Amino acid sequence: MEKMEIDIEQIEGRDYERKGTVWTAAAHIVTAVIGSGVLALAWSVAQLGWIAGPLALSAFAIVTYYTSTLLANSYRAPDPVTGSRNRTYMEAVRSYLSPRKVYMCAVAQYVNLWGTMVGYTITATISMGAIKRAGCFHKFGHDAKCNASGTLLMLLFGIIELILSQLPNLEKITWLSIMAAIMSFAYSFIGLGLSVGKWIGNGFTKGDYVGIVGLSPAKKTWSSFQALGNIAFAYTFAEVLIEIQDTLKPSPPENVTMKKASFYGVGATTIFYLSLGCAGYAAFGNNAPGNILTGFGFYEPFWLVDIGNLCIILHLFGAYQVYAQPIFAAVERQVAAQWPDAKFINRVHTINVPFFNSTLRFTLSKLIFRSIIVLVTTLIAMIVPFFNAVLGLLGALSFWPLTVYFPISMHIAQEKIGREVPKWYFLHGLSIFCLMISIAVSIGSVVDIASSLKMSAPFKTVG
Repeated sequence: MEKMEIDIEQIEGRDYERKGTVWTAAAHIVTAVIGSGVLALAWSVAQLGWIAGPLALSAFAIVTYYTSTLLANSYRAPDPVTGSRNRTYMEAVRSYLSPRKVYMCAVAQYVNLWGTMVGYTITATISMGAIKRAGCFHKFGHDAKCNASGTLLMLLFGIIELILSQLPNLEKITWLSIMAAIMSFAYSFIGLGLSVGKWIGNGFTKGDYVGIVGLSPAKKTWSSFQALGNIAFAYTFAEVLIEIQDTLKPSPPENVTMKKASFYGVGATTIFYLSLGCAGYAAFGNNAPGNILTGFGFYEPFWLVDIGNLCIILHLFGAYQVYAQPIFAAVERQVAAQWPDAKFINRVHTINVPFFNSTLRFTLSKLIFRSIIVLVTTLIAMIVPFFNAVLGLLGALSFWPLTVYFPISMHIAQEKIGREVPKWYFLHGLSIFCLMISIAVSIGSVVDIASSLKMSAPFKTVG
């Protein structure tokens, strides 16, 4: 039995009831920030060494938290407490900056969001393959040839995301973010526990103060740039911050709640990053693998490695949606504004779900547009299986504008900070420094892409 009704949330300009709290926002942040890249931080610390590695982890945590507090104040304009809401990052930029910068923001934000979705598809596939390979290594020995083709696994991940993509919006997937956040803590603890166990088993601390030695100056430079990029972009969540803030209750003021959520989210992330990065480097030294679990820094206990990779997969189910929902919302707002009276866009189909005593609500426009986005994302991941190298470049290009430049520029405009104020020079100095980091990392990413092109082929992902 099917009935028809109007989907109020589809109509441009209508609000929905916001029920988010500091803890739901923190869960969204942790889900967005702590990705499987946390397991690559031991490699990053190995490139920089015992001095620069922990310092870089701490410095980027401070920068990310500081700029997130500036961005949180931009949710409303012109006043951060009583002004009009900006429901998306791009709306916030439009409220404070020029139309040209709005266009720059749109390109940086949505390319990075979509690129992250492609990267997560590949990363989840690698973890799926690692589960199969772990069993193979356990059965046939560590020197066995244990490969796992990722094509079918990518299709499976894409199908599951196709289903999850029909969830209404970021406000309605809090349960998914909480599950994903729990999973991120779980595999981080597993990676940390295995690293500490190996460290204790070694009986000494590995590693050097300056990181890997014996490399050519060029190789050392590129690897250091990549390590800085991994660390810098491991923290960023600016591209979804405003969208997360738009889920919060209006009392207390959203910017106050978001600053607390950012403190808890970035704080928890930093503790994990420092612990796992340093423990992994202490355990493996200069031979730290690119990913502790999928790179088989550990073979045994194989069942614990399997659990860790399963947690990665479950986490990425939720993290994918945190990045996808803003894209879905942007497309649907644009379509609704173009054809506001179209029944195809506004009419809801409700189907009773047997055995669960519930109903499934959807519109044809949501079903079709969201399905197309997920299908294209999955196809690109299959065609370009080394996309994580490309993602590093996308991250490098988007880190400075999204995490640093726009939040600082909007803060200067909001507070009307002039050149006569020392804070103006501090903010611009911070922006220029982060721009230089992004340029350096971009160069390192291009070198990595060139190397990946030589070793990868379409539809040949091996996890």
